[in-house]
Amino acid sequence: MSLPPYILGGLAALPYYRESYPRRVSSYDRTGGNRDFITVKPWETKVLANIDGVGVIRHIWCTIASEDKYYLRNIVLRMYWDGEPNPSVETPIGDFFGIGHGVAKHFISLPLTMTCDRGFNCYFPMPFSRSARIEIENQSDKPVGAFYYHIDYEELPALDENMLRFHAKWRRENPTDAIYYPPGEEGKNTSGEGNYLILEAYGYGRYIGCILSVYGLKPGWWGEGDEMIFIDGEKWPPSIHGTGTEDYIGSAWGFNREFYGPFHGFPLMGKPDWTGPSSMYR
Repeated sequence: MSLPPYILGGLAALPYYRESYPRRVSSYDRTGGNRDFITVKPWETKVLANIDGVGVIRHIWCTIASEDKYYLRNIVLRMYWDGEPNPSVETPIGDFFGIGHGVAKHFISLPLTMTCDRGFNCYFPMPFSRSARIEIENQSDKPVGAFYYHIDYEELPALDENMLRFHAKWRRENPTDAIYYPPGEEGKNTSGEGNYLILEAYGYGRYIGCILSVYGLKPGWWGEGDEMIFIDGEKWPPSIHGTGTEDYIGSAWGFNREFYGPFHGFPLMGKPDWTGPSSMYR
């Protein structure tokens, strides 16, 4: 008995026939010329795609030219599924594609890339059963001079009823209060109170991961906090309790270099004393 394609996954599923139709929404020049981009005025919102029907977004690519030094933080990306009034995705565009602090830097993971610092790619599947709307807002006093994009999706006759909807949220605590202990003493966390909250969600779902960005204001290693995942309202101790931030990201004994891999990476590293911007993903 052969396995269904969705179990095989990856390249192994390519030979299997499925009833679907490839589609793309892009910024190509409708006149046939080479001005294959849109512009976005200060504080303007532009709709990139407004799709009716059933389908799955398979790939999003974009590249951006802007006079705004902080355009990766000031361009906000939003996605709406099936006519919902509030976005399932709402995040600065740079953070969405894998690195925080408004930095563009080459890295390649399985679902996200910043290819050669310029080409931003997302391969997360994003199903919708009635409609999909994707838009950007330029929250800056400077225009976006050129925004190029592709949104590739499959048009399908129907979705599997068990397909979930893609969500991504951005949150920031600035500044994050530090807890200082006398030299030689070690802090203890036996309740989870005061933890930095990465995600609070309700209903059925799967936690895929996060992009975590830290800006050290004072010298000192900030990575001894353990990840804690409390499921379905449970109290202490959580179902999932880790052993340190760098362990959660897949490294150990701190980070001694920048790196990136298919499922975890540390593509942006601060100074040797751990001040400055760092960004990591898992």
